[in-house]
Amino acid sequence: MDATPLHEEELKLLEVRLNQLKLEYEKYFLGNRPTEPAQARAEIQKAVLRWSNARITNTALRFKFNSLNGRFQAFKRRWDTNLRQIDAGTYQRHVFKADLHDRERADSGSASADRREGARVDLFDAYRDALLATGRNPKGVSREQLERAVRRQEAAIKQKFGCERVDFRVVVSDGRVKLKAAAG
Repeated sequence: MDATPLHEEELKLLEVRLNQLKLEYEKYFLGNRPTEPAQARAEIQKAVLRWSNARITNTALRFKFNSLNGRFQAFKRRWDTNLRQIDAGTYQRHVFKADLHDRERADSGSASADRREGARVDLFDAYRDALLATGRNPKGVSREQLERAVRRQEAAIKQKFGCERVDFRVVVSDGRVKLKAAAG
């Protein structure tokens, strides 16, 4: 039996496993996975090392392996950087969430209209910061656009639930930035 089809199948499997590992790390860094996928990473590292030491005579397979190896090395650098930042307490998503929780605690006792208007200004800042923290560009969102959207939602919620006050806060869910409303 020719060795090339076996290698080709192994390369396809390595590519699938690398893509899966990338997704697992993304889940881990988002907080959806409780532990780092270290075992899967070690298995891929072992396969990459085995292929690195093997002689690949087929040029197309060698090119594909080198491409996969380059991607894996780039991912490892990014993952290691994120892990170091988490250990140091400087990982942007964690810092952002902590700041957001602090803001929520600080705003929870406010009831005056002036304070609420100030909270809306803070809401825009929190929304912009959340966009930046999730890697999105905040240039397309203006303070006026957000204020109009908040007023529109506020009116609809007041009418639907018959309440006098609606509080908004910024939440990040599945990597997306959203406004969450609570009738008061």
